[in-house]
Amino acid sequence: MRNCQAIRVTPPGGHFFFGYYDKSPWHASHRWMLALRAGFMDRPPGPEDRADVGLIDLEKPGVFEPFASTCAWNWQQGCMLQWLDENRVIFNDCRAGRFVAVILNVWDRTRQELPVPVYAVSPDRRSGYRVNFSRLHTLRPGYGYAGPVDPFANEPAPERDGVFRVDLQTGREELVLSVARLAREADPEGKYRHWVNHVQVNTDGSRFAVLHRRNQTHGRLPWTTRLMTASPDGSDARCLADYGSVSHYDWQDTRRLLAWAKWRQPDEGYFLFDENVPEPEQVGGGVLTCDGHCSFSPNRRWVLTDTYPDAEGKRTLILYDLAGRKRMDLGRFLSPTPRQVEIRCDLHPRWRQDGRQICLDSVHEGYRGMYVLDVTDLQA
Repeated sequence: MRNCQAIRVTPPGGHFFFGYYDKSPWHASHRWMLALRAGFMDRPPGPEDRADVGLIDLEKPGVFEPFASTCAWNWQQGCMLQWLDENRVIFNDCRAGRFVAVILNVWDRTRQELPVPVYAVSPDRRSGYRVNFSRLHTLRPGYGYAGPVDPFANEPAPERDGVFRVDLQTGREELVLSVARLAREADPEGKYRHWVNHVQVNTDGSRFAVLHRRNQTHGRLPWTTRLMTASPDGSDARCLADYGSVSHYDWQDTRRLLAWAKWRQPDEGYFLFDENVPEPEQVGGGVLTCDGHCSFSPNRRWVLTDTYPDAEGKRTLILYDLAGRKRMDLGRFLSPTPRQVEIRCDLHPRWRQDGRQICLDSVHEGYRGMYVLDVTDLQA
């Protein structure tokens, strides 16, 4: 165990968090961090529950400066809050009965509202992708938003739903990968309900990945999952994994991605998939033995991940050296399992842009907070 000091950067006693592991809260200068503040932590948010959206100034410890609020959020992924550039952020909200995306200049408060929400943003910040958050709210509780109902709720595999590409200048969108198209490939007899989740864009924007999930029980386990990739317009769609189980993943470059998955064997593990190679390579076999929220360091040498609670109710934060094939445990954080699984607090560790620090969400002090760990010396 290489214990690193986890320093809380949010005020004590409140409920602060950022969201998922695939986005970084840090401003390019590293002085500010994005955060959400909620007034409770013991239940899922309802359609009228607003969370404050704001900044943490790391030169003013323990100070949260709100600049907006949102009622399109969840405990797992927040409101998809992320930086577009050094001045503007984008996040989801609900206005007049529909989910939207807000682009806001955090300094002068000028804003633009897009008529649709976003899930992931391309590296050039000109386009993004979205999924149906209402469908997710029903079929995968904890990852969608309460509020507007799913217009395709009665359709097992809707033709007009799926992954949409969104122009961040105009707000115009195009359906590029429909749920129906995915269902025809995986479920020709039409036995299941289908949805998509976890969209992530590769390192140069030339491909995106998405999880295609299906089940017969309206979002409760078990479900089966396929890992799909495609070009931005939905062409050249490829199935990289279809052995029933795929969970968290991250792109290493333009064609390879690491995912916790099952591959032709009873046990799951981390596998490095290459779009141009039929067989994946296992990573951390016998060492990385638990599903976690994995991401590559900016220099691609390290994998950062975590675990779910162990027998003592603690989650482990892990740094894995790809070249040396060595695991370093950075800390264990108390995280009692709540009665409603969708309000759990996963660590969701994410990198600072220079790879020197890590941020995570945790409840080990009895409330939700954001913590920063310096890992500079560990990477020497």
